[in-house]
Amino acid sequence: MTTDAQAPTDAELRERLTPEQYEVTQRAGTERAFSGAYHDTKDPGVYHCIVCDVALFESDTKYDSGSGWPSFTEAIDPDRVTLKQDSSHGMIRTEAVCANCGAHLGHVFPDGPGPTGDRFCMNSASLDLKPANG
Repeated sequence: MTTDAQAPTDAELRERLTPEQYEVTQRAGTERAFSGAYHDTKDPGVYHCIVCDVALFESDTKYDSGSGWPSFTEAIDPDRVTLKQDSSHGMIRTEAVCANCGAHLGHVFPDGPGPTGDRFCMNSASLDLKPANG
């Protein structure tokens, strides 16, 4: 999935994103557990990529995993989130990135509830919740 818009430059991203949003999305950082804006949000809506605004997750797939990060059972469309092996920090994990712009979103773990059994453990800093009625 790609858009016709030209990708923002690094300088544009640094100007538009907060330092934490930049660190998470562009340098594969991780916000502290229980510190993100959406870790316990229950508001209805759609979670979009903070960098390119692509819709990624529906609020009705969000659940409280107890991990301290927003967790979802699945993406709106599997083609919108690219999964890749991440062997950083002495672990082997599955990294989730925005398929449109490549922004780091978080990681996927095989310990979630049905129907997929996956836990999309995302950083609030990589997401923008757009209300269902607005």
